[in-house]
Amino acid sequence: MDRKSFLKTVAGGTLAMSLAPNLMMAENLSQNYGKASSKLTILHTNDQHSRIEPFDASYTRNPNQGGFARRATLIEQIRKQENNLLLLDSGDIFQGTPYFNFFGGELEFKLMSMMKYDASTMGNHDFDNGLDGFLKVLPNAKFPFICSNYDFKNTVLNGKTENYKIFDKNGIKVGIFGVGIKLDGLVGKKQYLETEYLDPVETAQHYSNFLKNEKKCDLVICLSHIGYDYRGEPEKICDKILAAKTENIDLILGGHTHTFLPAPETYTNRQGKNVLVNQVGWAGLLLGRIDFFFDSNKNVQQITWNNQAIDSSITA
Repeated sequence: MDRKSFLKTVAGGTLAMSLAPNLMMAENLSQNYGKASSKLTILHTNDQHSRIEPFDASYTRNPNQGGFARRATLIEQIRKQENNLLLLDSGDIFQGTPYFNFFGGELEFKLMSMMKYDASTMGNHDFDNGLDGFLKVLPNAKFPFICSNYDFKNTVLNGKTENYKIFDKNGIKVGIFGVGIKLDGLVGKKQYLETEYLDPVETAQHYSNFLKNEKKCDLVICLSHIGYDYRGEPEKICDKILAAKTENIDLILGGHTHTFLPAPETYTNRQGKNVLVNQVGWAGLLLGRIDFFFDSNKNVQQITWNNQAIDSSITA
């Protein structure tokens, strides 16, 4: 994958000046891996929107880019290089192509399961076929849905999602929780019925404290579908505000606003500690990658990143 093609994918070439130093930083940090005791690779997607096939070559904005098969190939290549890996998604798997109209999400779940996704949260479009529609295709997902601020107790999804999940990756404990956007006014009532929406900041604070302090997780990740930022609505809850108003979250993997971040952003939480936030656009055009390097005491020593374009350069 050459740099010119990557820039064209993320922002039509407008990020050239800001991206180059970050690529160099990632490469330089990775050369220092020998000082670290262990490594964890996080791969992530968001807002796939049923884009199973690449965009057509005649499409103006993203010609011949994306595609589940290419992503699967890239993930498999990375798995051969990295033996300590998590593959995550931040919601809006459904809606956007006739594949969803015909199969209701079954195909998306089957393909993600073949790629060995470890977990996902739900986005607003994952309610488009209603709770019954989601439940119908859910058995095809061989990975959990982590939804911490949607209370499904009075619905058919009661007990079908997780409030949090802990993964042990070669001795590194990774705690994951998920927060979704407010459904009222965005999704029809008949789609979510008696689903109760819980405050995402309070929910995030509860589960991040629980995972870090009670469960002693070395890394706490929030799968977010609340949006990266809302210009003109500075008080609307988003990933930037979530990071600032909480503590004990190490990484927020976002969705909903289809934001192409050229690199993970760093924000300061209410304890003055750093929180990483990343989002990789939409439609499976990018595969996000963040590598955490830990010392012998399981403290994060350094972090590298690479939001990699999914295009025709990826071959088996």
